[in-house]
Amino acid sequence: MSEITLYDFELDENCYKVRLLLSVLGLSYRKVAVNVVPGREHLAPALMALNPRGSLPILANSEFVLSEAEAIMTYLVRAYDNGNTWLPAEPKAHGLVAMWLQFAGRDLHAAFLARRLAMFDASGDEVALGFAARSAFRLMEDHMTAREFDRAAWFVGDNPSLADLALFPAIALSRDFGIEHEAYPALRRWMRRVRAIPGFVTMPGIPDYY
Repeated sequence: MSEITLYDFELDENCYKVRLLLSVLGLSYRKVAVNVVPGREHLAPALMALNPRGSLPILANSEFVLSEAEAIMTYLVRAYDNGNTWLPAEPKAHGLVAMWLQFAGRDLHAAFLARRLAMFDASGDEVALGFAARSAFRLMEDHMTAREFDRAAWFVGDNPSLADLALFPAIALSRDFGIEHEAYPALRRWMRRVRAIPGFVTMPGIPDYY
């Protein structure tokens, strides 16, 4: 097995998604800390050569380099999860997980930007980003409420999947940008279940009271 290297910023929720999956899969890896704020090291020539988009996380091994959290997560489970535990092989379940992975990267991007604005003084429209984040969280809440009526505990299927790991950070870290969790009871219960997944690791900003 070739060594996995993760270029990582501790306070980045997308990097956290990958760290969480690596821990859940029990994979060892080399972590390269990148000083994004205030150092802007992710824009240094060496890292731009790895990822011209200038974003983290970046995963590298002896064979290739990959960026974007959801793409990295998909690669890791296909490479190291032989039982298809985290990305089901069955077509319907596979498609549903892929749908939520796209939601995590697209619809929850407003939450990502709102947190950057609140924590790191990045640019953005606080009101618009907050509204978009709440709208995405409401869709997640409504989905999990309906799932619980069907006695289901996870976003897709009967077991946790990549969908749960990819969706978790945005809502778990939402207090960093002023969105409390009381309005999302189904998501609170779901977050408690995510925290109980074997191998779960946390990051700064995720509350431990669920």
